[in-house]
Amino acid sequence: METIELNKRQVEILDIVKENGPITGEQIADRLSLTRSTLRPDLAILTMAGYLDARPRVGYFYSGKKSGQAISETMTKWKVKDFQSVPVVIQEHISVYDAICQLFLEDVGSMFVVNKAGILTGVVSRKDLLRISIGNQDLTKMPVHMMMTRMPNITVCQKEDSLLSAAQLLMDRQIDALPVVRKQEDGFEVVGRVTKTTITRAFLALADEHDI
Repeated sequence: METIELNKRQVEILDIVKENGPITGEQIADRLSLTRSTLRPDLAILTMAGYLDARPRVGYFYSGKKSGQAISETMTKWKVKDFQSVPVVIQEHISVYDAICQLFLEDVGSMFVVNKAGILTGVVSRKDLLRISIGNQDLTKMPVHMMMTRMPNITVCQKEDSLLSAAQLLMDRQIDALPVVRKQEDGFEVVGRVTKTTITRAFLALADEHDI
């Protein structure tokens, strides 16, 4: 059975719930001086992994690690391929202006950049494009590869990775999306993506299946 290593904030959440449960997400956020939205991914991971139970209009209970019970069994079976979505991919030679247009047309937070062979070379986020657009550059003449985050500084996952490990990467790296890749001789081919929305969708699926 796969286990995860909890980060400092997740341990603090468990301590709070142990001492004060049942307790709502808003109350936990207040004790940590954080917003509810900031804690949502942590609470999702802890609930999906079986450390916490949740009940509507009641709050969170500490349940301990349920390694042999249904929630943990369900979660550890889930793979990235079960929830990945279609990636938004752009060519590295297009202009920053065209990249901005594409981002808003697709309504995504990040896009993956590939070369002519379809190999992953970079990633651009909404924040990256906003930052570069504030300057005085002519965005129609600047190729996107001039401002993207380049390989090997990109965190990736693969289809057979556990969804839980992908969720942990999103949290640890503080990023919005992971490219799902397939290894090729000359690099990685992008075959999907996992986002914070993906993890939320999985959390809701788990809640529905186990009547959380």
